[in-house]
Amino acid sequence: MKYKYVYLIIAILGLAYTWYFNIQFYQTAEDTSIAIFIAQAKTTFPAKSITADITVVLFAFFTWYIPDALKLKVKYWWALIPLTFLVAIAFTFPMYLFMRKNKLDKIKSNQK
Repeated sequence: MKYKYVYLIIAILGLAYTWYFNIQFYQTAEDTSIAIFIAQAKTTFPAKSITADITVVLFAFFTWYIPDALKLKVKYWWALIPLTFLVAIAFTFPMYLFMRKNKLDKIKSNQK
């Protein structure tokens, strides 16, 4: 089985899993502003820990992904930056791995 399809499945799972809870928030909260959303992510020590964890992962992802995408000339790599904040890194990180694998496959097939 090709790994790129595993990456795509994980990206879809990342989209569905995170947005399940986002939709719960929007359906139950009186104030659904982004400020309230972020404030609620910092209400407990476990929530702060997860937020800190994801923030560090985000910086590591961008530090690696942007130069990698430019080097490989991956199409539409830039779209993942706003999608990371609008959707979730749980979606964009595996989606980039899928896009990267597609590009590497094309490079490999052109070298034959």
